[in-house]
Amino acid sequence: MRIGELARQSGRSVHTIRYYESLRLVPNVIRDQAGRRVYTDGHVAWFEFLGRLKQSGMSIRDMRGYTTLVGEGDGSLAKRRAFLREHRRRVSAAIDDLQRCLAAIDKKIAFYGRRIESTGGGRLKEARRV
Repeated sequence: MRIGELARQSGRSVHTIRYYESLRLVPNVIRDQAGRRVYTDGHVAWFEFLGRLKQSGMSIRDMRGYTTLVGEGDGSLAKRRAFLREHRRRVSAAIDDLQRCLAAIDKKIAFYGRRIESTGGGRLKEARRV
């Protein structure tokens, strides 16, 4: 497929695809006889995965390192697994932190609910507790 079709299927703009290529984040791109890039369904899946890595907090630098490993072929499978395990550990720690944040927010919401009920209508007195 051509870049326009990849853009349509991946939900990324042509500009974004070219930008990611300039950062060496798109492995295994071949060119046809006219020098145009040719993409596969695998590239659609790759952009989906890159989006997940980005959304989960992976830096461009780390994505580039991972992409380099992918480009090395099956000889780097163990390194890729270790790389993703470490990223998974960081994502899991971030989720744990967010769960603690959510618990603190829930606690404050419950506090305000009790105060609203005890004051009979929702107006907190001047000497408020933060």
